[in-house]
Amino acid sequence: MIVIQGGQPLSGSVRAAGAKNAALPAIFASLLTPEPVELLNVPCLRDVETAVELVRALGKEVVWEGGRLSIREPGPLSPRAPEELVRRMRASFLVLGPLLARLGQAQVPLPGGCAIGTRPVDLHLKGLSALGAELEVREGWVYARAPKLQGRTVYLDYPSVGATEQLLLAGALAAGETAVLNPAREPEVVDLSRLLSALGARVRWADDRVVVQGAGALSGARHAIIPDRIEAGTFLLAGAITKGEVRVEGVIPEHLAALLVKLEEAGVEVSCGEDWVSVAVRRDPQGVGVETRPYPGFPTDLQPPMVSFLSLAKGESLVTETVFEDRFGHVGELLRMGASIRRQGASLLIRGVEGLTGTRTAASDIRAGAALVLAGLAARGTTEVEGTDHIYRGYEGLVAKLRRLGAQIWEEKGNTCP
Repeated sequence: MIVIQGGQPLSGSVRAAGAKNAALPAIFASLLTPEPVELLNVPCLRDVETAVELVRALGKEVVWEGGRLSIREPGPLSPRAPEELVRRMRASFLVLGPLLARLGQAQVPLPGGCAIGTRPVDLHLKGLSALGAELEVREGWVYARAPKLQGRTVYLDYPSVGATEQLLLAGALAAGETAVLNPAREPEVVDLSRLLSALGARVRWADDRVVVQGAGALSGARHAIIPDRIEAGTFLLAGAITKGEVRVEGVIPEHLAALLVKLEEAGVEVSCGEDWVSVAVRRDPQGVGVETRPYPGFPTDLQPPMVSFLSLAKGESLVTETVFEDRFGHVGELLRMGASIRRQGASLLIRGVEGLTGTRTAASDIRAGAALVLAGLAARGTTEVEGTDHIYRGYEGLVAKLRRLGAQIWEEKGNTCP
């Protein structure tokens, strides 16, 4: 549980951790090569712990020291992914492509993760099938075979991050070129393509596609994970919702452009440097319209904390969720705190209120948990947030960083990484 005594404007600076959504596929990319892979700027998160457990179960040796992961392969890999680990986290399904490309076979259970919608893996399977994989889905498992994947052109009906990453991973060892049309262009996907290029697969981006030239074998590499734009955005929103002044360092401002535009539109003062962004609130924020979209649009992972911020903005806001159909688990809890929010299909009509009141709440997923923490920071009285295991899956040292900004916040337990 996290306990917050709200009403304190935040002030100061924090440094962004490495991006969770870049670290996970990078760890799974190590399955493509028998050579050592070293990853830097790896965040201390429950999901990273799960990814490390998974590649260890498949045959890798991992040494985790601070933010550095050293991954080696002392013996043969197993083609079968443990069900308990894959069902713990959706991103674990990304081991399918590397195992299939490397071993010619793979058995991977259908994934689990946050309860924010169906998030089917149809595009993953369609893409791998186009590369020559024979696939069978039965009793909750995917059984895949392919003596040698063949590069092909694959069109994605939707620019899915997971499907794009799956095809890049598989294409890195496929014969010839694999072209993904209408790919996801999130910074985390681009970061994966940088790692694959370092391993020896040639990846190039064009206006409508990303193309990977497969290699017969891949080498080792040393790769630094990009900063976490979602964590950075959450801290900027924490500063804005408490009407404080917060600076986040170690970021790539371009990755936060959609959020920063909306904050400025709401009346928040935004400043940027080469590797930092700051916000300051000197007048009451105003309501704005927000619609989540694939990058470079407004990120769905920042929708819940943005809703918390807008619940205290003057006037009306309309927030529309186009990426996940059920990413509104935070709304009921915010209503209990005094927010005025009405759901209209895939949209939320928010009428700003004068203040929120602390109460006991429960996080239903990672980003809903962040939204409740932000609401608690601004609320009158005490807010208790249960379900913090969700939060620790995606935020490194959240409570400690907020305390450095002046928040009155405590936790029963946090992440304990090597």
